[in-house]
Amino acid sequence: MLKTRHLARYALITASAAILSGCVGAFTGPVEVTRFVSEQRSALGQGTITIEFPEAIQNQRARDAIAAAVADELSELGYRVVLDGSTQADQVASIRTSRNALAAASSRGPVSVGVGGSTGTFGTGVGLGIGINLGGGQNGPNVTTELSVRISGPDGNSLWEGRAQQATSVKSPYSDVEASAQTLAAALFKDFPGGNGETVIIDVDELQE
Repeated sequence: MLKTRHLARYALITASAAILSGCVGAFTGPVEVTRFVSEQRSALGQGTITIEFPEAIQNQRARDAIAAAVADELSELGYRVVLDGSTQADQVASIRTSRNALAAASSRGPVSVGVGGSTGTFGTGVGLGIGINLGGGQNGPNVTTELSVRISGPDGNSLWEGRAQQATSVKSPYSDVEASAQTLAAALFKDFPGGNGETVIIDVDELQE
């Protein structure tokens, strides 16, 4: 099962990279990842863990893509992911995500795009075929997508926190919901748990290894 998930993720990212090579004017930035690790790092990467979204995501496609991408990464780290609620998990992974449009330099303020009236929610129409004339044009960044995960123990205290963000143009294949979820999750958990307080820049090519 894990192997199947891993191959599916690999195939998706590789396919997106292939599309990218043929997209003239599509901008894809690296992924910036920041992580914080508690002194109880030995508790990470083992036992059962469940996933929760403290903030509602009304776009079901986006929610499913994010949950699947994070669950895949957690499984590969050594966790047994519990999603049906039949078993009380040892740890909880709280997921938050957003996508915000970058305003043009002449604009007075940032432009936020959301789903179902929720400003900044991941899964907006940006990057899904809707033509929007924003800051970077076709050759520069139009949107910034962010994924953050907080892993807490049974007492509710944080064991690990990470945030990954990437700027892309609307025409970049990495603006697609599934590709974005897979890419950000893969970058977020690369070399897990990482160093406390570190910030690293990861090129999308590194995630295909």
